[in-house]
Amino acid sequence: MAIVTISRLYGSGGSEVAARVAQSLGWSLMDNAVVDAVAARLGVNRDEVAAREERMPSLVERLVETMALGSQDWAGAIGGDGKRAPTDAQVIEVTRHIVDEAIARGPLVIVGRGAQAMLAARSDALHVFCFAPRAELISRSMTRDRLTENEAARLVDETNDHREQWVRRHWNRAWRDPSNYDLSVNTGSLGIAGASDIIVAAARMKFGIPGRTAVS
Repeated sequence: MAIVTISRLYGSGGSEVAARVAQSLGWSLMDNAVVDAVAARLGVNRDEVAAREERMPSLVERLVETMALGSQDWAGAIGGDGKRAPTDAQVIEVTRHIVDEAIARGPLVIVGRGAQAMLAARSDALHVFCFAPRAELISRSMTRDRLTENEAARLVDETNDHREQWVRRHWNRAWRDPSNYDLSVNTGSLGIAGASDIIVAAARMKFGIPGRTAVS
């Protein structure tokens, strides 16, 4: 199989890059739809899964998880509908199954979800990291999220810190370490289109795919 994983700093436009890469290569794209798929498998609301993904749980949440593991009665007391919210381990395990199923169907571009760590042992994966200077991250967040500069700065910093902690906690890896990736692209200097074209060219080279590298 052929897989491209795209990890991204919040505000770098990594999801847009991934969409262009998938379009250019003609591959399937897994991004936010993963949340819906995981929620459906777990039988919970998508917001519960989205709240878990790529962020560290609070101390209270960790205590609840620990207690729930040892007490079925406690588990029933969590959540207004009588169902316990999914744990990080459950979300990751179900995500892994969904990703494996998608890979089995054909070439895939997958965004985030710790995929660069989850699929690190595979030789048929190209791991990419999208980044940009902090000022660029904040500027893009201000536009996309309609926030003030201070609000965007806080969102960018907190989200990226959560992603760093998530990967370290569950895979014991430094999320921003270049050694985890085959390619790092600066969307601040290259732009979304330029970064996408470089990734497409790298994928074509790695997997021996002929054709144009640019999105028409």
